Amino acid sequence: EGTGPRVISAFVEIIFDNSDNRLPIDKEEVSLRRVIGAKKDQYFLDKKMVTKNDVMNLLESAGFSRSNPYYIVKQGKINQMATAPDSQRLKLLREVAGTRVYDERKEESISLMKETEGKREKINELLKYIEERLHTLEEEKEELAQYQKWDKMRRALEYTIYNQELNETRAKLDELSSKRETSGEKSRQLRDAQQDARDKMEEIERQVRELKSKISAMKEEKEQLSSERQEQIKQRTKLELKAKDLQDELAGNSEQRKRLLKERQKLLEKIEEKQKELAETEPKFSSVKQKEESGISRLAQATQERTDLYAKQGRGSQFTSKEERDKWIKKELKSLDQAINDKKRQIAAIHKDLEDTEANKEKNLEQYTKLDQDLNEVKARVEELDKKYYEVKNKKDELQSERNYLWREENAEQQALAAKREDLEKKQQLLRAATGKAILNGIDSINKVLEHFRRKGINQHVINGYHGIVMNNFDCEPAFYTCVEVTAGNRLFYHIVDSDEVSTKILMEFNKMNLPGEVTFLPLNKLDVRDTAYPETNDAIPMISKLRYISRFDKAFKHVFGKTLICRSMEVSTQLARAFTMDCITLEGDQVSHRGALTGGYYDTRKSRLELQKDVRKVEDELHALEAKLNENLRRNIENILSWINNEIDQLMNQMQQIETQQRKFKASRDSILSEMKMLKEKRLQSEKTFMPKQRSLQSLEASLHAMESTRESLKAELGTDLLSQLSLDDQKRVDALNDEIRQLQQENRQLLNERIKLEGTITRVETYLNENLRKRLDQVEQELNELRETEGGTVLTATTSELEAINKRVKDTLARSDGLDITIDKTEAEIKDLVKSMDRWKNMEKEHMDAINHDTKELEKMTNRQGMLLKKKEECMKKIRELGSLPQEAFEKYQTLSLKQLFRKLEQCNTELKKYSHVNKKALDQFVNFSEQKEKLIKRQEELDRGYKSIMELMNVLELRKYEAIQLTFKQVSKNFSEVFMKLVPGGKATLVMKKGDVEGSQSQDEGEGSAESERGSSSQSSVPSVDQFTGVGIRVSFTGKQAEMREMQQLSGGQKSLVALALIFAIQKCDPAPFYLFDEIDQALDAQHRKAVSDMIMELASHAQFITTTFRPELLESADKFYGVKFRNKAKDFVEDDTTHG
Repeated sequence: EGTGPRVISAFVEIIFDNSDNRLPIDKEEVSLRRVIGAKKDQYFLDKKMVTKNDVMNLLESAGFSRSNPYYIVKQGKINQMATAPDSQRLKLLREVAGTRVYDERKEESISLMKETEGKREKINELLKYIEERLHTLEEEKEELAQYQKWDKMRRALEYTIYNQELNETRAKLDELSSKRETSGEKSRQLRDAQQDARDKMEEIERQVRELKSKISAMKEEKEQLSSERQEQIKQRTKLELKAKDLQDELAGNSEQRKRLLKERQKLLEKIEEKQKELAETEPKFSSVKQKEESGISRLAQATQERTDLYAKQGRGSQFTSKEERDKWIKKELKSLDQAINDKKRQIAAIHKDLEDTEANKEKNLEQYTKLDQDLNEVKARVEELDKKYYEVKNKKDELQSERNYLWREENAEQQALAAKREDLEKKQQLLRAATGKAILNGIDSINKVLEHFRRKGINQHVINGYHGIVMNNFDCEPAFYTCVEVTAGNRLFYHIVDSDEVSTKILMEFNKMNLPGEVTFLPLNKLDVRDTAYPETNDAIPMISKLRYISRFDKAFKHVFGKTLICRSMEVSTQLARAFTMDCITLEGDQVSHRGALTGGYYDTRKSRLELQKDVRKVEDELHALEAKLNENLRRNIENILSWINNEIDQLMNQMQQIETQQRKFKASRDSILSEMKMLKEKRLQSEKTFMPKQRSLQSLEASLHAMESTRESLKAELGTDLLSQLSLDDQKRVDALNDEIRQLQQENRQLLNERIKLEGTITRVETYLNENLRKRLDQVEQELNELRETEGGTVLTATTSELEAINKRVKDTLARSDGLDITIDKTEAEIKDLVKSMDRWKNMEKEHMDAINHDTKELEKMTNRQGMLLKKKEECMKKIRELGSLPQEAFEKYQTLSLKQLFRKLEQCNTELKKYSHVNKKALDQFVNFSEQKEKLIKRQEELDRGYKSIMELMNVLELRKYEAIQLTFKQVSKNFSEVFMKLVPGGKATLVMKKGDVEGSQSQDEGEGSAESERGSSSQSSVPSVDQFTGVGIRVSFTGKQAEMREMQQLSGGQKSLVALALIFAIQKCDPAPFYLFDEIDQALDAQHRKAVSDMIMELASHAQFITTTFRPELLESADKFYGVKFRNKAKDFVEDDTTHG
């Protein structure tokens, strides 16, 4: 046991060196593996599973014979052979000699011999019975002769009577047949006329359906046109109202525009007038203002100078010393310098602000001018876009109208296509009703399988190799429909394929998809169709010659129709079917099988599957033509135009959207420009309002600066002078002069101030009137004019007028189309009325034909009943004639001239005479002949069995002789080899084999060595053929001490000696029947070292022609070995070691 888990399977594998091709396999190495599991025992040859018998046959072909199983010697086999009895060794010798085959043959021969013996006994018994019966029948033959004389006469009379009745019946049947044919021809004509009437009615019904479908389509189109017309009228009304509103609006806008232009002109004149007044007042204002500013500046300077002189006078009392005064002056000068600098900065800032205001004013003016130009461009662009928008809209409306018309055309064609599909569906329903559900399901399922292959893109060769059902692959004249359909039956729905591979693939997918139905394939590669020799006659033609089909399907159609003839009548059919063993059929479908069966009767052509299939294919062709036409129309006209129109409409819609987007964009730009222009105006007005205050502030700052500069100069002049308590004379004069000047300047300034205020009021009033009144109103007027320009509607009115003209044209076209449909509908309804009248006429005709057919059918039934009675009478006559048996030739002519009355009188006389011989064995003669024939047959059979018995005995003797010779030859070879091998294993020793025999008294004799004449004489007293049964065993006599020493039996030897003798016998057998390799399992177990060495040498000698594999625990067998394998057992596990040094 191992340490791992228990295994549930194991294998052993042998790899043979097959370089000499001993095994019949074209490989240099051959592997044989046996796998044993819990529930399996399998063999694998080169990884391919084979049976055990295959393995045994393969090994026997390589020389491993089952009759010599000693190329593999198991452990303990040596000991078993050493202790085996003589009989066991004889059995071994017989196996080596291969006598098993002879024994099996002998057993078979004995069995046959016993069976033959039984048959011989039965034949003897039958022959004895037949001899007795023949003797009895010989006595009954004389009375039988008289009886046969009168019986012959009776049968001749009865034959004549029955024959006359038969001829009379046949004449009546021929008359009825003639009437039936005439009636049948009339019925066929009536049915043909009735069928023609039905066909006409179906055609009229189809035309009525088509016309009604057309009327329905036209009414539907008319409703669509009515809806379109209503919609168009609504659009026209809207456009008319819109145009009127635009015209009214244009009229009102024109008056308003005139008024606004007039007001604008007045405003411009007033503005010009006020600007002129402003232009006259502003120079005066500037001059007065300048004088005023100059006077104020001069007044400020004089006042400051006077103030400085007074301050100078006051500093005499303010300061105590000159130095204190100078110090104060310096401090004051520093403060003045800082104040002067501040004033200068303020003046510079105001100067810059005024300059910026002027610059902004110019920039504002430029921007305003530019915006005004942009506004004009935007307005022009908006007008252009409005015009383009209405052009695109009109084009789109025209295309939509054309698209609606094309849709109506397409709808009409689609309705015609739907009507045709409905007609096809009805035809297919009729075909389905005439065909089995299983067959139709099979056809549908096959189509699903092929569609599955197409969808998956696989098995293209299967799709190409399938050709549909038989019925769809041929055509013929309508006159042959009935006979063709009756002949083929359901074979019309067999599926034609190129090969059995195609059908297998289809069936595999069929079953995989679990589809319903019943299918039968005709694989062209498997159909074995031979050429048929057709009879040359004017009364029949081969059916296949009237079929039209593709030549590649010739095998399929010959398989179905190749052995059928179309005959002129049933009589011809019967004759040809009997003469040529072919199926025959009439045009009416009456069939005569080559086996003799007759089938026929009325066949309703209305339910003809070929006719229905023809109708289906015709409608399918019409449907395909209509679809192709529709597709072509769609492809060429409707589809392309609709596609183009839809694309154009989409493009136009996109253009309209783009135009609307651009319109919104430009209107937004216009609004933005107007808003920006308004803002610029407000900025300009605001800057103008702040400009004058800034100028006045600047003047005030400049005057203050002059005063501070004057004070600074006065202080500088005073700096360093003497401190005085009184002004100097010059200063006093200057003060007086300044007082006078100040009074004068103040008076002048008051006058200038009054004048400036008056002028400034005038300017302010004029500017306010201009800015707040005139210019604001002018802007409003300009805006209203601009809005009037946008809404004047000239472009819109033009577009609306164009659109109104287009819609009027569409309304007119729609009305014309609707009126045309009314006319067409009236004409079509009139056609339907005419067709209905024609339908009524055909219905009446069909009824008349039907009544005639019914009357003819009743007459035909009467004739059929009468014919049945006559046929029954005919059969009875023929049966009675057949029951009369064989008649002499004179019986057919002897009583033909007699009347029935005379015939019955003679028949009565015969019957009276025959009553005298009622006790006679009427079958005596037949029985005598029958038994005589049986006797001859039994004698012949007895002779055949005697010859067979003799042959079996000879075979048994030959087998026994060959078996004896095989055993003798094998014994001689094995005995010779045994002596030679033993002498090599035991130098100086001697060994012989002894064949033991039994005699009659039960004692035994012995045959030593290679055999002698004694063995041949031993059985000569019993049989000329020697028998192997005389042999009772094979004994062994050996001597280990010398050739002249006493020979001893096996029972007298030790265990090691017995093993050595057994090995010698095995080697002798192996030399007699060599094998390619040998396997010995511990054969040296009971040998001593010397004998193991001898065995090793013997194996070494034999190894030149074969391979030896041995297992041993001793070193002697290893000395001559070429390869060593050791087995170690550690931790309950075996390990194989390949190491030559380990075992050395």
